[in-house]
Amino acid sequence: MTDYTEATASEPTASEPTVTDLRAKLVAVRSEVGKAVVGQSGAVTGLIIALLARGHVLLEGVPGVAKTLLVRALSQALDLDTKRVQFTPDLMPGDVTGSLIYDAHAGEFEFRAGPVFTNILLADEINRTPPKTQSALLEAMEERQVSVDGVSRPVPEPFIVAATQNPIEYEGTYSLPEAQLDRFLLKLVLDVPERDDEIEVLRRHATGFSPRDLAAAGVTAVLDSDDLARAQQEVAKVTVGVDVLAYVVDLARATRQSPSVKLGVSPRGTTALLAAAKAWAWLSGYDFVTPDHVQAMLLSVWRHRVQLRPEAELEGVAVDMILASVMQQVQVPI
Repeated sequence: MTDYTEATASEPTASEPTVTDLRAKLVAVRSEVGKAVVGQSGAVTGLIIALLARGHVLLEGVPGVAKTLLVRALSQALDLDTKRVQFTPDLMPGDVTGSLIYDAHAGEFEFRAGPVFTNILLADEINRTPPKTQSALLEAMEERQVSVDGVSRPVPEPFIVAATQNPIEYEGTYSLPEAQLDRFLLKLVLDVPERDDEIEVLRRHATGFSPRDLAAAGVTAVLDSDDLARAQQEVAKVTVGVDVLAYVVDLARATRQSPSVKLGVSPRGTTALLAAAKAWAWLSGYDFVTPDHVQAMLLSVWRHRVQLRPEAELEGVAVDMILASVMQQVQVPI
């Protein structure tokens, strides 16, 4: 995956101290998460970008690469409420959204809220449950509300779904519906740690680290929901030139014209890339989006929105390869 931490950040352009402080706090979040999670700096930054852009994240990786721990550590560093749902084949939609329960004392039905009513919903192994239950999250992800028995109930703000999944080829998994995949702003791929990082993981465990006790690991809150809301407002002010807008559209159209692609990037995908690029630009200290910001976010935003033709898959073509080729073909605005 793209390691956003490698991009060069300029000095903050805004002179308002609070804006500088907000950026500094978000940078500090990485350090706090690093007390529990070794490596995966790109995934940490991706999750922060998703929060700034008010989007959702799909984390893919083999079991044991700290997907769940990453989300738990992030929520603690941001002082946000989080709930975890273990997705299983027998999980029902009401187990996620909530349902009406009859109260014998009151003689009426009352709504019992499900775990979706939180700030960060950790949907663990989301592709181990059937599509019917997966789709139960659609309304919350898109409309930020849940409708039960004709009554719509808003979820808290901020709200983000951080879903983990094992690679599709693993047994007992279900492919996410296209409509749901499209609701995730980013798909972040977590690889097996490098040798030195893996040694550090073992060293921490050898000295008593427990992934179930983040407080003992020293992870503390450096940001709260009010700070995050102000940061989101600042991201919304980031400007985008017409040439950059045209560049995003040209990139999307190039995916649709690729002979290896069955389904290219939709207009929803272009707006998602724009939102992520604005968040990354602001986090990097810019008040405007450059083509570099677009390119830095493109793989994570589009890799789950492109479908390859069967013959391309048989030839071993990967979506990331197609997207990298598209970025080389499309002319970058000067």
